[in-house]
Amino acid sequence: MERNSSLWKNLIDEHPVCTTWKQEAEGAIYQLASILFVVGFMGGSGFFGLLYVFSLLGLGFLCSAVWAWVDVCAADIFSWNFILFVICFMRFVHIAYQVHSITFAREFQLLYSSLFQPLGTSLPDFRTIAMSSEVVTLEKEHCYAMQGKTSIDKLSLLVSGRIRVTVDGEFLHYIFPFQFLDSPEWDSLRPTEEGIFQVTLTAETDCRYVSWRRKKLYLLLAQHRYISRLFSVLIRSDIADKLYALNDRIYIGKRYHYDIRLPNFYQMSTPEMSRSPLTEHFRNSRQHCDKQH
Repeated sequence: MERNSSLWKNLIDEHPVCTTWKQEAEGAIYQLASILFVVGFMGGSGFFGLLYVFSLLGLGFLCSAVWAWVDVCAADIFSWNFILFVICFMRFVHIAYQVHSITFAREFQLLYSSLFQPLGTSLPDFRTIAMSSEVVTLEKEHCYAMQGKTSIDKLSLLVSGRIRVTVDGEFLHYIFPFQFLDSPEWDSLRPTEEGIFQVTLTAETDCRYVSWRRKKLYLLLAQHRYISRLFSVLIRSDIADKLYALNDRIYIGKRYHYDIRLPNFYQMSTPEMSRSPLTEHFRNSRQHCDKQH
């Protein structure tokens, strides 16, 4: 204890106090180093944020090393700043290599730049998503799913082409690139439930889509909270788009336009009003959702 007190006394109490201060400021190199440190510590997170931080900090330490060598002529100050510069440079090269090594197929590049990147998804997170999926080709007039026959065992996202959705042979709507093929079916089932498609999905052109197997995707969502929230937002937004597209196709009775924002409209329609298979399908879908909630 006395040793610690003696050390503290030597460092603080007996250390010579500055009696005179330099009137002139340090040179431009020192001021530039300080500015680089301030700007560098304002960097963000993620790969590109780290590149920003280490590049500016490295330049700041390099300027400090030059200042110590030229103006201060202090070997220890130069050595420490140069070592820190080398560390920042090595970290910058390592991170840049990691970013460069993340490469995707053309479909995944389109998917990332059009859908995931605008939402702020980082490349490592998207790589995790992409590694759990596969790219599938669907030829023209081939079916992705058939009404009452195909089981719901995956979730797919269209990358190119156009899909036609029908029920009992009647047209519902189209699915365009960067929309889910089966988001309503995915959302209607719990992880332990099984089901079959109530619609038919047919390729109007040659299509390419990214597909995730149901069990594998549930495992991925359970392991990564951010990816789970991301898919939740994307799927619900996609379902809303499909509902509004379907809303434009639905008429009841004497050409009354059905609005999905008016849930009690069916109560106002009389039993005598004729309903097309499209209307019946939409009503059954709404009743199924109401039972779940």
